[in-house]
Amino acid sequence: MEIEIFDKWNELKKEIHDKNTDNIYFKESEIWWASIWKNIKSESFWKWESFRRPVLVLNRIWAVYLIVSMTTKWKDSEFYYKLDERYFNKISFVTLSQFKTIDKKRFIKKIWKINEIDFIEIKRRIKHLF
Repeated sequence: MEIEIFDKWNELKKEIHDKNTDNIYFKESEIWWASIWKNIKSESFWKWESFRRPVLVLNRIWAVYLIVSMTTKWKDSEFYYKLDERYFNKISFVTLSQFKTIDKKRFIKKIWKINEIDFIEIKRRIKHLF
């Protein structure tokens, strides 16, 4: 089973590598589906067949984007920021400890843009944590 998942990811990775993103632009505070690799230990886990999960764009750093993972599973921790139902038709959370840089080719589809108040608070809490 595990080998089949690796094989499937490798096929998707080839498609991602060849993807043309010349006319696609991303902005801070946008929520996107992104192709993310299988989790290791406590990293956020990918979903569905396309290894995708929702991510929040925090910033652009040269040719890559700093993102933070999102989830619908909550833990009582300062590492989670709650968002209301308007983004996914159910309560969701930004996992403040799960940030990383990714190439724009990993972005699949824009979901939403969060409001400025939430975005400023998310960035403030990340700075506070680290």
